[in-house]
Amino acid sequence: MNSNVPPIADLIASATRSAVHLEMRDVYAVAPENEQLAAWRASGRRNTDPDSAYWQGWSRIVRRAVARGVTVRRARIVSEPASEYVRFEHAGTPANLAAGEDVRWLPRRQAAALALPGTDFWLFDHRLVRFGHFSGDGAVTGHELVDEPAVAELCSTAFESVWERAVPHHAYALH
Repeated sequence: MNSNVPPIADLIASATRSAVHLEMRDVYAVAPENEQLAAWRASGRRNTDPDSAYWQGWSRIVRRAVARGVTVRRARIVSEPASEYVRFEHAGTPANLAAGEDVRWLPRRQAAALALPGTDFWLFDHRLVRFGHFSGDGAVTGHELVDEPAVAELCSTAFESVWERAVPHHAYALH
């Protein structure tokens, strides 16, 4: 991974207006989630307590940003029927919402005509983009920080296009 890219917590902490995240993969291989994923597979239930040991770090980051007036939004483009990992994400999303994020879901078939960047990203204050790069099996291979206005505009337009079409979490039923 690129060591010159600040951690996501630092970038959210420096945002003054907005932090938006577009997720476009059906599988992420994120090692810190392994235990939670195994527990969900076994029980069919997910920890959604934003103050639990698992969620509290993220909840703190989001709550601080929201308290400063930063809007935090996440949009997920997903295949249907949903992958196991997407079902796991969906089950945990109430914790994101409780922390102050707004989350929406867009079935991939409804994104077919949208111009989208080639990988997931965070966009901060419509000016700074943090791309996430992944292997084919969903492992993070690196991050890239870009502040070029044309790239930020591309990502902003892409995110807003997805957001307009996407379904709020409470209304999105997995298929």
